[in-house]
Order: sequence, then structure tokens, then C-alpha cells
Amino acid sequence: MSTYVISDIHGCYEEFLRMLKKINFSDADSLIVAGDSIERGGHSFEMLKWIESCPANVQIIRGNHEEEFAACIDLMVWLDEKEGLETDYCSNKETEALYSSVKYFFKNQGEAGLYFDLYGTINTLVNHSGVTLEELCRWRKMIRNMPYYKELTVGDRDCVVVHAGYAPKFEDVAALFSRLEDFYLYAREESFQLGGKRHGMVIAGHTPTISKGTFAYNQGKVFRHYEKEKDCVFYDIDCGCVFRNKNPDAGLACIRLEDETIFYIK
Repeated sequence: MSTYVISDIHGCYEEFLRMLKKINFSDADSLIVAGDSIERGGHSFEMLKWIESCPANVQIIRGNHEEEFAACIDLMVWLDEKEGLETDYCSNKETEALYSSVKYFFKNQGEAGLYFDLYGTINTLVNHSGVTLEELCRWRKMIRNMPYYKELTVGDRDCVVVHAGYAPKFEDVAALFSRLEDFYLYAREESFQLGGKRHGMVIAGHTPTISKGTFAYNQGKVFRHYEKEKDCVFYDIDCGCVFRNKNPDAGLACIRLEDETIFYIK
């Protein structure tokens, strides 16, 4: 039995399936997906459907893109109720109309309006995949039930899988973050500067290792950092798969926790 971690799939569904085949993922193994399974890429619908019916040996962690996707659905439901639109949740046509109403409502809202469906994910789901508000709300509930992190013991190390950064107490990150949950979702170099697991290992994503000038830049390979003071190993396994068409170094990465073996789909 092996434990695998993948992060930042971003709707790259075919690459994700290829990775499962490459690692020979079976019912005897465990898989943790460390957030950002959706958005940016072209196959969020397929990823959402897969997550909805994923087997019991798969754990999905919440990432910032899941969080923001759910918040956009909140806004659709809010406007429907605020304006008394009485949208039929089971109608794709009425969901399309509600989506257009929300876009119009936020059109003149300045910066706040720019962030509604920033990557066009809901637009694609509704206008191209025929998704209804009922389905969106079901996925929103699914996301809100996702944990922010997963703790487990592998060998002689306690491990934490999280989307961006892990810290045991809010006081550890209060200087830069208003909520501990924001640290889980958005931390970058702060993930090991402020956070970490003493005598343990943290596996995260969020910052693509193809991004020059960032702490994790490693030409599309997994980034590993050892924090001596805490005796903590930190991995960033976001290798920028969704940018493969623009950057030849980009790919999807997977780590097997038992021996820290890395697998790539390039």
C-alpha cells in the first residue's frame, strides 16, 4: 500500500488520469489531492464529476480555487434571493440568465466585480456543459465539506498535506494573515518561514515551481526545503501543469510519501 499526493491539477483532467495510470494507483493505495483541482484549465467539469464520485481511498483537500469557486456560487444565490428572481435551480436556461444577471450587476462594481468568475469556470460549466444552479450548489456543498489539511503518519514522520501552508496555531501567522484558513489557502514562502510541522513533513502546492523569482522556482521540478530549526521537510509539488502549452518545463507532479519518490507527467 502506498500513499500518493497530487496538487494543482487545475482542470488538467487527461494529465491527471495519465498520472493515476503511471503510478498504478489501485484500491490498496491512498491518494490525497492537495487543492486547486479546478479552474484555469479546460476540464473543470470532468474534475468536478470525478471528485463527486471518487472512491473512499481518495481525500480531496480544499484549495484557494475551490474556495473562490464556491464564493462565486454564493454570489449567484445571493443575487437570486436579493432580487427575487426565483430561478429554477434545475433549469440550465434559467441558470444562464442568472449568471448573466450577476455579471451585469457586478459590471460597474469596480475591483470587486473583476473577481466574479475570474477564470470563466462557471461560464463554461453553464454555457457549454449545460450545468444547472442545482449542480453548482451541490458542488459548493461538496467543497465546503473538504478539509483544509490532512494529517497522517508515514514511517517515523508526522506529515501534513495542505494546499499552501500549515501552522498549528493562528498566533504563528497573525502578523501576516487575518485567518489561519487563509494561511492554509494562500501562503507562499511564509509556509516554511512561519509555519511547518516540528519533526515532520509538509506537502503543499499553490506556488508553481516554473515561476521565476519565487521561492519555489525549480525549473518545473518539485521544490524541497529542509527547515533545520523545526526539523521539518517542506515540499512544493505544484509544477505548473496548466501552463504546459506555454512553458515546456511545466508538468503534473506526484509524490509517494513512503519513500519520497517523485513522478512527473510532462
